[in-house]
Amino acid sequence: MDCNPRPLFLILHILLSCAAPAFQIIYPPNEVNLLDSKASQGELGWISYPQHGWEEISGVDEHYTPIRTFQVCNVMEYSQNNWLRTNWIPRQSAQKIYVELKFTLRDCNSIPLVLGTCKETFNLLYLETDDDQGSHFREHQFSKVDTIAADESFTQMDLGDRILKLNTEVREVGPMNKKGFYLAFQDVGACVALVSVRVYFKKCPYTVRNLASFPDTVPMDSQSLVEVKGSCVNHSKEEEPPRMYCSTEGEWLVPIGKCLCNPGYEEKSSTCQMCQPGFYKSTLGNTECSKCPPHSFSHHEGSLFCGCEKNYFRAEGDPVAMACTRPPSAPRNVISSINETSVILDWSWPEDNGGRRDITFTVVCKRCRSAPSGGGGLNQLCEPCRSNVRFLPRAAGLQNTTVTVADLLAHTNYTFEIEAQNGVSPLAPKMRQYAAVTITTNQAAPSPVTVIKKEKTSRNSVSLSWQQPERPNGIILDYEIKYYEKEEQETSYTILRARGCNVTLNGLKPNTAYLLQIRARTAAGYGASSPSIQFETSPDSFSISSENSQVVLIAISSAVAIILLTVLLYVLIGRFCCHGKSKHPDEKRLHFGNGHLRLPGIRTYVDPHTYEDPSQAVHEFAKELDASCIAIDKVVGAGEFGEVCSGRLKLPSKKEICVAIKTLKGGYTDKQRRDFLAEASIMGQFDHPNIIRLEGVVTRSKPVMIVTEYMENGSLDTFLRKHDAQFTGIQLVGMLRGIASGMKYLSDMGYVHRDLAARNILVNSNLVCKVSDFGLSRVLEDDPEAAYTTRGGKIPIRWTAPEAIAYRKFTSASDAWSYGIVLWEVMSYGERPYWEMSNQDVIKAVDEGYRLPPPMDCPATLYQLMLDCWQKERNNRPKFEQIVSILDKLIRNPGSLKITANTTSRPANLLLDRSSSEVTSVGTVGDWMDGMRTLPCKEAFSGVSYSSCDTLAKTSTELYGRKCNIGLKST
Repeated sequence: MDCNPRPLFLILHILLSCAAPAFQIIYPPNEVNLLDSKASQGELGWISYPQHGWEEISGVDEHYTPIRTFQVCNVMEYSQNNWLRTNWIPRQSAQKIYVELKFTLRDCNSIPLVLGTCKETFNLLYLETDDDQGSHFREHQFSKVDTIAADESFTQMDLGDRILKLNTEVREVGPMNKKGFYLAFQDVGACVALVSVRVYFKKCPYTVRNLASFPDTVPMDSQSLVEVKGSCVNHSKEEEPPRMYCSTEGEWLVPIGKCLCNPGYEEKSSTCQMCQPGFYKSTLGNTECSKCPPHSFSHHEGSLFCGCEKNYFRAEGDPVAMACTRPPSAPRNVISSINETSVILDWSWPEDNGGRRDITFTVVCKRCRSAPSGGGGLNQLCEPCRSNVRFLPRAAGLQNTTVTVADLLAHTNYTFEIEAQNGVSPLAPKMRQYAAVTITTNQAAPSPVTVIKKEKTSRNSVSLSWQQPERPNGIILDYEIKYYEKEEQETSYTILRARGCNVTLNGLKPNTAYLLQIRARTAAGYGASSPSIQFETSPDSFSISSENSQVVLIAISSAVAIILLTVLLYVLIGRFCCHGKSKHPDEKRLHFGNGHLRLPGIRTYVDPHTYEDPSQAVHEFAKELDASCIAIDKVVGAGEFGEVCSGRLKLPSKKEICVAIKTLKGGYTDKQRRDFLAEASIMGQFDHPNIIRLEGVVTRSKPVMIVTEYMENGSLDTFLRKHDAQFTGIQLVGMLRGIASGMKYLSDMGYVHRDLAARNILVNSNLVCKVSDFGLSRVLEDDPEAAYTTRGGKIPIRWTAPEAIAYRKFTSASDAWSYGIVLWEVMSYGERPYWEMSNQDVIKAVDEGYRLPPPMDCPATLYQLMLDCWQKERNNRPKFEQIVSILDKLIRNPGSLKITANTTSRPANLLLDRSSSEVTSVGTVGDWMDGMRTLPCKEAFSGVSYSSCDTLAKTSTELYGRKCNIGLKST
């Protein structure tokens, strides 16, 4: 039995041998020690009161490191009050202090023969001061923190078995306000060994988050978080100001904002490090450095971009991530096709595009001639071409591999240099390469006659003379003189030929104004016509004898009397016949609500906008449907006024049919309703298999609807693009015939469509084409780049005839021009007319004579029909009746479609002079008949007087029954 009341050395020995590993503690980084008794190898120098109370004991741990402990065990004495005070501890920036105590405490029951009062606890106290008070000690100045009790106390048996365990207790002290403090330990009768005392406070340690560094931060109090602003690490910038919050437990919370690495730096291990050679980074951000693109390099660290290798370049607008490129090689396989003084140049793409796709072509024209050299030979001297040489579409910036050069000199040598360029060509002028071709132009047609003089004028004739063209370009064979009465507007004209530079026109009307044009002909063909000049014949002089005068007056009076008598007789007979058939003279007339009349058997288009009440026109021309008879299946599109749907129409005692339904959206104005129903008022007047059929309208309920037949294959242009090259020539001609037939019907009705285009032709499941899109208002803007403004959107200039653009003259002839464009669209399977040319370029080119080239594999007959539709003079264009007849002949003779237009010499950008057409190349009808191979037909025409081609066409119709195969063109 242990009777020693103060077993200090025994306790210390057990502590050092059994509990030494507890001293090998690594403290958390968020704890800052103010005092650690275990770290002191010498005496601590703490004050013990009274002297025989707490004792400081030295020893070593298992690693033989000296440590200091304090023990007290005065259990054999009564009324113990033993104090142990630490030295003065500066609190630094801490407000809340933590005290960690490691101690052992003996069970009072294990101590035999205890005389005094034995305790198993001791007290922890503290005192705040602004300075060190030295050895001055007053018990009453201290404040108690807590009573410290052991979780486990040891007994004599524990000492024998060496299983002694340390008790660890942590207490908070504070908040503190003064500069420092003392800790004190009060023993009131326990057997305790204070192994170590550690005093510390908590902080949020230095850290780096999102490339922002946050310093050590001590919590200010125990109630709130501390907001801390971070600083971007080196070589980075703020994207959003970085912030974090420090908690009272020394933990960082809620990171906000971040920093981004500068260009040339990438994020690695929470720092921004320079890009290595061969890599670059051009932007601010935390992405990794990128490897240099092809044909570029970076030799230094921190590169913002990679420089290009030798002979490689990067254009100004190229991104740094793009590979360095070089100029393209020269174009290949240049082919020239000469047509008199025009040449079509065609070439292949360069073999090497330099690594770019923005390739364009520039064509340089040079006029070359041979000059003697000093050694007796010849040198080629070249100079730039004249400024009036034209390139179609242009000389520079070409994106296609073809160009037409016009207005060259005849019999002249030219060299054309074709250079391929891309975005880096300007950076490498020495690396430019071009392909060259040398051509010699052919004989050209003569230039226009410009000087015409009137020599002599009488009541029935006029004598004219003129000067030879400024550029005859060969021997003038003859001149063609074309004249007609000014009032007739070229509907009937006469053509004469003269070998010299003068002519006398006979058989003219007295006191009448005429217009005249002259053009010269050489072996190369006709030149352009001269500008129209006007002349007038002399008035009738009546210079005859008095006897003859009386005879003339009698004859005139008799003729007038006969005419009046005939008119009177016709009126009387007409009234008698009408009276006999009807009591009402107007019974046979069809009346319309706006005062319009239609005679029986004659269908004439009535403009619904002329009605005072446009809704009356709707009810007059369109059938009102009951909305309950219409079932809408789905929405297939959207128009200006509302949705376009497909659905079904079931009328009483009729079969259900599929229909298209246009609806008028809610909230419409009266004007929008009138405009919406105007198209129905127009469609309701038409009844033709190639015109979209109106089933009816719904106006008495909402939504307001227009119901038409349903066309399964949609618009023609989209349908053709979807089925590129899938139809035979006869199928395409059949589609075109249907469109022409519908337009003939509209023309006969007196309706001008104004917007004929493939997009406005609808196709059903049987490939029947029907004309649609009626009633759009059009206003031509002053801007030459503009198109007609319609309620349906922009109508491109490229479908519109020149006179309609220039003078707003919309006629069936302008519709014929548009039909020629539709014909081109069909044969090219929906390609865009004039491709990417601007509207302004289209207007200018067409005015100068440019016409679209034949589509690939286009039959020559169809391309000729296109050119006829594109005659500049609208009276020279074929009527739709003639177009239908031509297409019917092609359908009956499919072999004629096998001859395709010459694509090798196609006028890709050629100015076509259609004034020298087949009919106008002959002088008179007799000359034309002399050229006919069908002799019986020639005899049939003999003895007949023809003042115009209209008379000729009429006669040919009458002779058609005689099987005269005559092909007429309108002139």
